[in-house]
Amino acid sequence: MKHVEGFFKGARDHRIFYRYWLPEGEAKAILLVVHGLAEHSGRYDNLVHHFLPLGYAVYAIDHIGHGRSEGARVYVERFAEYTDTLAAFREMIRTWQKDKPVFLVGHSMGGLIGALYLLDHQGELAGAVFSGPAVKVPDNIPAVAIFAGKVFSVLAPKLRLIALDAAGMSRDPAVVRAYETDPLVYRGKMTARLGSEMLKAMRRVAAEASRITLPLLVLQGSADRLVDPSGAQMLHDRTASPDKRIILYEGLYHEVFNEPEHDRVIKDVEIWLESHLSRTGR
Repeated sequence: MKHVEGFFKGARDHRIFYRYWLPEGEAKAILLVVHGLAEHSGRYDNLVHHFLPLGYAVYAIDHIGHGRSEGARVYVERFAEYTDTLAAFREMIRTWQKDKPVFLVGHSMGGLIGALYLLDHQGELAGAVFSGPAVKVPDNIPAVAIFAGKVFSVLAPKLRLIALDAAGMSRDPAVVRAYETDPLVYRGKMTARLGSEMLKAMRRVAAEASRITLPLLVLQGSADRLVDPSGAQMLHDRTASPDKRIILYEGLYHEVFNEPEHDRVIKDVEIWLESHLSRTGR
């Protein structure tokens, strides 16, 4: 195994941290991991350790304002800063791994970033896997709260409004403890601007998902308290992909790759990926 870390210039010239893991020998495919809100790219060891021995290379970045990347914490001027930076990194991967199929793996807000990325760049990918995608405006947000968020986004864009509940990440106490003590995880509140930009992004995904035709696998824990589980079904149903599947894991929390049953979840991803690689003769 080879592990490489570095930095590149992302949107607004922020210094963006990237890392990748290479298997022994030539990689047969690429997993492009897109992490969620407030976390970072180093929290996907379960995926890395499973797929490296199978011949996959794994690439990931820390989003602007996350992990080891520059930028005000959990803040962007426009949500497109995430997708623009991801597009730049995808071009770097293309120069390192020519002609290898790339599968996007987006979790939570990374699922929202990934879904938006597909709307403009799906031709660059072989497929996408989304876990707990934050793609649906929650039904329990009052209209007045949404309006207030828009106002604060303009008048006080860096005002801190909402924090994530770490207890909702996983039913494994060790995962929750690791999250709460990880110095690269942001434990404060989300900014008003990011909250407003996320809602705009969710509305665009809901309105334009029918443009997505890429092979798609959607994974969702039924007991997810951090995103609306019905968003996964919405994403699955509204895309025009002729090749798509959704798996609902009964009783699992938000981070299905970090739940006690993560081996079963990741095996489901493996089976799906291998079936699609076999169709391309790899």
